[in-house]
Amino acid sequence: MRTATLTTNSRNYGAWSLRSWLLCKLAGLDFEECVTASDDPSARAELLMLSPSFLVPSLDHDGVRVWDTIAIAEHLQEQFPDAGLLPGDPVARAHCRSICGEMHSGFYGLRSALPMNIKRRFKDFKVWAGAQSDIERVCAIWGSCLDNYGGPWLFGAAPTAADAMFAPEATRFVTYSVSCDDACAAYIDTVLAWAPMVEWLAGAESEVDQLAELECEF
Repeated sequence: MRTATLTTNSRNYGAWSLRSWLLCKLAGLDFEECVTASDDPSARAELLMLSPSFLVPSLDHDGVRVWDTIAIAEHLQEQFPDAGLLPGDPVARAHCRSICGEMHSGFYGLRSALPMNIKRRFKDFKVWAGAQSDIERVCAIWGSCLDNYGGPWLFGAAPTAADAMFAPEATRFVTYSVSCDDACAAYIDTVLAWAPMVEWLAGAESEVDQLAELECEF
C-alpha cells in the first residue's frame, strides 16, 4: 500500500511540480499523484507566479506533510539517504546543495520571461537583459559541473537533486530556442532522455488544459 501522495499541478506548465516529482522518483518513493485542476485558485496563482502556494507541490508521506520543493528534497534525503539525491562526497554535496538553493531562490528573470511550456516552440524569441543574465548563469553552472564531475549529469554518472532542480530549464531552452554550447546542449539531451522525464513529457503532451496567459509570446 502506498504511503505517500504528491500534489502537483500542470504537467505542461508546472516547473515546481516537475522538480518535486523528479525528486520523488530519484528517492525511489512509491507515491500516488494528486493533480489539481488548472482553474484551482492556488494552482493557478502558482503557475502564473502571482503568489506561492502551500498546496502545490506538496508531499504527504507517512503522516508528514511537506511543501516547498527544497523542503521536499531535504525530507526525502533524510528518509532515503542512500538513494543518491545528494553526492556522497561532502564537497560535491555542499556544491549540489548550493546550486539547488540558487535555483530555488533566484533566476526570477528567466522563470518569469520564459515560463515552462513544454508543448510550445517559439522561434526567434526575444530575451530581455534580466533573463539573458540568468540564462548565462545557468549555462555557467552546467558547464562548471560537467567539467568538474565529468558528466553526463551535473555531479557525474548518475542524476541528483541538482538535475531535478534544473530539469525545467532544459525544457525552457528547447521551448524558446535558447542557444548554448555543445556541452550544455548534450546535457539537455541527457535530461530529456531520462526515463522519468520522458514520462513527464508524455503527460504534458497529452494535457488538454491551457493557460491563455502563457500561450502568447511576450
